[in-house]
Formats: sequence, structure tokens, C-alpha cells
Amino acid sequence: FFSPKNISKITLDNVKNALQKTHILYDKKGDFHYDVISAFIKSIRGSDPDAAIYWLAIMLEGGEKPEFIARRLLILASEDIGNADPNALPIAIAAQQALNFIGLPEGAIPLAQASIYLATTYKSNASYLALKNAQNEIQTGKLYPVPLHLRNASTALMQNFGYGKDYRYSHNYEGHFSGQANLPEEIANKKFYQPSDQGYEEVIRKRLANWWENRSPNET
Repeated sequence: FFSPKNISKITLDNVKNALQKTHILYDKKGDFHYDVISAFIKSIRGSDPDAAIYWLAIMLEGGEKPEFIARRLLILASEDIGNADPNALPIAIAAQQALNFIGLPEGAIPLAQASIYLATTYKSNASYLALKNAQNEIQTGKLYPVPLHLRNASTALMQNFGYGKDYRYSHNYEGHFSGQANLPEEIANKKFYQPSDQGYEEVIRKRLANWWENRSPNET
């Protein structure tokens, strides 16, 4: 029952006591644990460095294992950034190694640096989707033999069967690109990797278009 008589005056001691009990809110095995790491990852994915640092601080102050945080940064660097910024994964790895080398509390600093870098760089999940697309293709159960020109002709018998025949060594061609197809003939036109227009992946997208879209019709 609310009444003015029930209102207590907030004192400095009240605040101190409350601050000392904040760790109780962070249950490393409960829902809050999963909610905070979710908020952390989604803040980085959403290019919000301030939110990312806030949720990182919540986890560190709550006693979360820093190795768990570092592992999630490694995953995010490939899944949500990928080749849009090839430096993302090495920076996440460096933060993880620095943490292992120096430990806490100073190890939190490279975690913060990596979190901010990942939050403020280009984003792309194209590499992640490429893997999923290829896995989905394989899971259809339709598996095809390796084309003969890609097989390793390690014996004379294999050579007689045509292993390695007509293989084009890329470095013998202009631009170190032969234009030879490497997928099984049945799925030769499949495009598992669709690079985005973000960051370095835009360079990759244009390079692939220049190579494969300009390939001569007789190049197989």
C-alpha cells in the first residue's frame, strides 16, 4: 500500500549498498546472462559502439568469464563482418590472445578495443551465408564426383584414367586466372558466395565479376 509515510529518504549509504549488490543481478547461468550477451552481439552487429561497451561492462562487472566474451567476438568477426573487413578476425584473435596473456583486469582493455573496432567497421554476412548455401546443397543428398581435371594424378594408372587431364595451372595465364570451372558439371552455375557492396567485399565483388562474367564461352 502506497502512502507518503512509506517513502524513505535516499541516503549516500543507500546508494553504496545498492551498488555493492549489483552483481546479484547478473546471473551467469540465468536468462539475464543470455540477454546481455545477446544485447552485446546485436549492438556490435548494429554498429552501436556505445551500447556494445555498455553491455561489455555489464558482463565484466558481473563476473562473466572474459574467455566467453572473446569467443563470441571471434564468431561475430567472421559471421557478421567477414570479408567486408578482413582485419576484423585478426583483431578479434589478437584481443583473445592478449586477454590470455595479461589476464584481468587489464585484459578487459583489448576486449573493449576489439568490440569498438568490430562495431564501427563494415558489416557483411556473405561468407556465413555462402557456407550455409553450400551445406544446404550437400544436404539435398545429391553428391557429384570431383571433375577429372581437379583430381590428383599420383599414379600412372590414375593418369591413364584421365586424372588431372586438361587442368589449367592458373599461374600460366594472364592475371593468374585461367577461367576454368571447378564445380561439378551438374551444379556448374551455382553461386554460393554472393559478396556484398560493403567495404573490401565490394572489391571482391568487382574482381569476381571481372573474372567470371568476362570469361570466354569456351572456357570450362
